[in-house]
Amino acid sequence: MASPAATLTSLLRASTIQDHDEILKAANAAIKTSKGDITPQRTRVVALLKLDRFDDALRVIVEGGDALEKECLFEKSYALYKSGQLEKAKKSLEAAPAASKSSRAFRHLAAQIAYRAEKFPDAADTYRHLSQEPGGLAGEENDLKINLLATNAQLEWNGLGHLLQEQERLPSRDHLEAFETAYNAACTCIARDDLDRASIFLKRAQDLCEASEDLSADEKKAELLPIMVQNAYVLARRGKEVEAVALHKSIPVSEIPEAPTRAVAQNNEAVLNAAEKNPFLTQRLLQSATKLSDRDKLFEYQASTLRRNKYSLNLKAQKFDGLQSSTSKLILQSPSPTASTEIAGLGVINAAAHTHLGIGPDALKKTLSLLEKRPTDVGLLLTSIQLYMLENNPGPALSLLNASLKRLEVTTTPSHEDVRFAPGLVAVAVALYRLQGRQNSIRAELAKASTYWRSRSKGFAPSLLREAGVELLRSSDPQDITLAGKTFETLVAKSEKDPTAVAGLVASFANNDYAKIEPYLQNLAAVERLTARIDAKELLDAGVASTPTSTIPSSKKRPADREPEKLAKRRRKKRLPKDYEEGKQPDPERWLPLRDRSTYRPKGKKGRKRAQEITQGGVVREEETLELVGGAGAVKVEKASGVQGGKKKKKGKK
Repeated sequence: MASPAATLTSLLRASTIQDHDEILKAANAAIKTSKGDITPQRTRVVALLKLDRFDDALRVIVEGGDALEKECLFEKSYALYKSGQLEKAKKSLEAAPAASKSSRAFRHLAAQIAYRAEKFPDAADTYRHLSQEPGGLAGEENDLKINLLATNAQLEWNGLGHLLQEQERLPSRDHLEAFETAYNAACTCIARDDLDRASIFLKRAQDLCEASEDLSADEKKAELLPIMVQNAYVLARRGKEVEAVALHKSIPVSEIPEAPTRAVAQNNEAVLNAAEKNPFLTQRLLQSATKLSDRDKLFEYQASTLRRNKYSLNLKAQKFDGLQSSTSKLILQSPSPTASTEIAGLGVINAAAHTHLGIGPDALKKTLSLLEKRPTDVGLLLTSIQLYMLENNPGPALSLLNASLKRLEVTTTPSHEDVRFAPGLVAVAVALYRLQGRQNSIRAELAKASTYWRSRSKGFAPSLLREAGVELLRSSDPQDITLAGKTFETLVAKSEKDPTAVAGLVASFANNDYAKIEPYLQNLAAVERLTARIDAKELLDAGVASTPTSTIPSSKKRPADREPEKLAKRRRKKRLPKDYEEGKQPDPERWLPLRDRSTYRPKGKKGRKRAQEITQGGVVREEETLELVGGAGAVKVEKASGVQGGKKKKKGKK
């Protein structure tokens, strides 16, 4: 009868990926007969790893003593990595001999540990060096391409896309050859908000996966479900919510093999249907759906998104007091000031909880009082500015922002400077300056930001530097143009394929340093190519539109509204009376009041008596002049009327 060791050796020679249980049984039998033999013990560890029994593998390594642990450093590090103990896995790798650490297997594992620990720059460097070195195994090149694309996507998600080389940022036709590379390229596009291209790559990944002959039906299903979840997310981001909801309904979420992907899918589905459901019910479903073990962890950007969704549901459920206390604790525990989007988002949610989702003067007053207690809270600062803008009051918003920026400038620690010149805050300042037409202030702000980011050895803000260079190039000040040239030089040093940076560099030094721009002229499009489809004669015949220059002197006062254009006077249509007859002479007294017309006849005795006393048609009263006694003068008095028949009229009896 053959010995267990011989049986194990023959089994290992004829083993395939399907018989790890048999290998484990043979290894256990061999260990019983020869406990001191390292080979069957190591074979048992490898079989346990193949069966995904990582905790059992670690236990066997510990029970085997120092000799087995020294022999199984790679296996121990791999088991620690797969069980989620990343720090211990890293220390285990570092304890390996120098010769072992330089091997491709150890470097592959080091890159995987760095990737899962979210140290994506280190993982990308390792994968890049491995792909450039010869001596790889069969099929290793494709695996390296897949892993490097996944790492690049994570760098983009975490705002570190500037660390990538230009050719790595843009997907190529080579990525369309396999569904794994197409899927990872789509994730990179999603991280850059290039959703249209991401949709194309996801469709290609799904087609290639369905047409693959190397995968079984179950394996195809396991690979297709994450692609469908990502596609539904892209549809929702593109505004096609009806299609996204329909696609989510066709996804059996419970059958997704990976727990993190399953949690993301359940979260996305709940968000799409949140408007139709009770927030309390949605909150309960998410709490039960997104619970993960220590081994199955989300990446930080995914976990932060789920936390924000949880806080939003709490706001909808009006759990304001609990949100105030929980977010305040997290904000106070974090370093301050910080440009972290996670902490800034907590500041916004904290302000919403304090104001009970209110807006207007009352909400602004409460937010400003919170800002006095936490003056370095960027989220509160941006919330206050937004509330000012909702009230159409940009002046106090700019004053508040300038005061906060000056407060950050006083302290020259790196954290304060990073926040002071954070691209988002600089963009807010530029937008507020532009609302007030303060062009010089815009250039001064961008010039300071450009100087800061060019002096940074690690950090880099290409979008900010690009906008700063373009704005400074518009100035007529030679110092601004020189600073624009330095800014574009920094951008070109990072990427010579950036057309904006190359054009800006040429425009900055075209008048004073031709030798510096000569190497880049070939990268610019020729003038003949740009004007190939332009007909100069047709443009001249059509005329050139020009904007008249304003001669109005500048003033600090608010400009008056533009005067309306003067319209030509219209002649009024003649209005004629209702009883007008053509050829009939109009009444000459039609402009006089009724009582002054000759046809006026007053009613009643008093009216007739009053009419007699007036001069027109009335009795003229006679006057006489009486001399005063002593020659003092004369006065005119009405002449007494005569008595009828010389007799007085008798009075009636009383």
